[in-house]
Amino acid sequence: MKTAIFPGSFDPFTKGHHDIVVRSLTLFDKVIIAIGHNAQKNKRYFEIDWMVGKINTLFSDNDRVEVAVYDELTAELAKKEKANFLVRGLRNTTDFEYENSISQVNKTINKDLETVFLITSPELAQISSSIIREVHRYGGDVSTFLPYEI
Repeated sequence: MKTAIFPGSFDPFTKGHHDIVVRSLTLFDKVIIAIGHNAQKNKRYFEIDWMVGKINTLFSDNDRVEVAVYDELTAELAKKEKANFLVRGLRNTTDFEYENSISQVNKTINKDLETVFLITSPELAQISSSIIREVHRYGGDVSTFLPYEI
């Protein structure tokens, strides 16, 4: 079975994230949406348990998608879950530079781990969790950027 991990803080889980998961299911038997604790982000805007519940609701009709919370290196989580693939979405060249470095470190830690980059669908490329949080913080409507269930 080909298992992939889609790691991130998902604060919040956006339409762009949803698109990456759906497209990943054409490549992998199972996708684990892994919500990690990001040391560079002090405090979450949306509580992890709330987000897990919302993502589970979003994918409730698909038993090939799981949601996990983790507090360790992503490469170590992949070993534990017997996943040989990481999936990452790329919106632009800045994302590539950042994700490429991380993928090389992950490969050093776990030699069996391959990172698969999926280019973000053009209509979703402007969406980022940090922008959504900012719009939401000031009372703006974020519904066009988030799946209905979120």
